[in-house]
Amino acid sequence: MPWTRNEMAALAAAELHDGFYVNLGIGIPTLVANHIAPDIDVTLQSENGMLGLGPFPSDELVDADIINAGKQTISELSRTSYVSSADSFGMIRGGHIDLSVLGAMEVSETGDLANWMVPGKMVKGPGGAMDLVAGVRRIIVLMDHVDKIGTPKFRRACTLPLTGTNVVDMVITTHAVFRRADRKSRFVLTGLAQDVTLEQVRALTEASFEY
Repeated sequence: MPWTRNEMAALAAAELHDGFYVNLGIGIPTLVANHIAPDIDVTLQSENGMLGLGPFPSDELVDADIINAGKQTISELSRTSYVSSADSFGMIRGGHIDLSVLGAMEVSETGDLANWMVPGKMVKGPGGAMDLVAGVRRIIVLMDHVDKIGTPKFRRACTLPLTGTNVVDMVITTHAVFRRADRKSRFVLTGLAQDVTLEQVRALTEASFEY
């Protein structure tokens, strides 16, 4: 059975370490905030200038003025602070963010990432994605293993416009986990969802990988 979005987010949350500054992208990555272990001290950062994001609020605690970069309502912590967008991007571009968890349309076997547009469709722009993949030390991608028509999203080469080349360090899909030791290495299959077999993953994956 493929992993749910919350299960994928929990796998990514397990990669966070004490003292990390972490940026969470739009979509499944936002769920990571709800799965951070209570004994891990992590500071979440958002491109819109919020430093120290809390988990998603319950309906009765929603404050429409407290939002992340994806315009989702979130909660504050006792230590939450706010800076300008320029300062926020200064943190990103200056290499001060330890890890970013992003969504993706495609990832290549060499770590290229496409996550900001599909040609012919209206888009608002790449947001902070290109800054994140260029400035953040480690990138984890959360995505469905295949698209709506069954085409593999972990590919030999991306077919969509790139966000960055050779920038992805770990891929968590609905079916499996792939990671690599460094950006000169190949991806290695390190985990399978319950009841998902290696043969199934190989059939649904265009990219080459080790196991």
